[in-house]
Amino acid sequence: MENVSSFVGEPTNYASFGRRFVALIIDGLILGIAQMIVIAPFMAAIGFGAAANADALSDMSEQQALGLASGIMGAGLAIQVVSWAIGGVYFVMMESSAKQATLGKMAMGLKVTDLNGNRINPTTAVIRYIGRIVSGMIMLIGYIMAAFTAKKQALHDIMASTLVLKS
Repeated sequence: MENVSSFVGEPTNYASFGRRFVALIIDGLILGIAQMIVIAPFMAAIGFGAAANADALSDMSEQQALGLASGIMGAGLAIQVVSWAIGGVYFVMMESSAKQATLGKMAMGLKVTDLNGNRINPTTAVIRYIGRIVSGMIMLIGYIMAAFTAKKQALHDIMASTLVLKS
């Protein structure tokens, strides 16, 4: 594994919570655009299908209404899975690349490393991404932890044994 750090020993130039937050907003905007490009055609198809059958909605039986509701929930789940997949590809490929950062982190002068300041491998990046999902599912507490831990680590950093450092 290539050592990209310019120091000896444990790194101490941890990224602040504020820098990480701004990087997350930038990445969220980029991912939101990418996800809408992929997902919008599916949402449009569902909407056009529902609109074409709008007259039949008032005459639906209870079973048909439950079937429609189940179909809509299934479509919502599929959209969520596609969103996670797009985010996974983005974060895993970018953070395990030679740049060690997403576009948001690059804009904020940050990089993701292992605990020794080295580039992370794709497996570690996958663990970190799964941790990001967990961090978000618990009312964002996993993200907020970065403001209070000694090494400015969020829950997903702790899970993957990673750091976010100033470049």
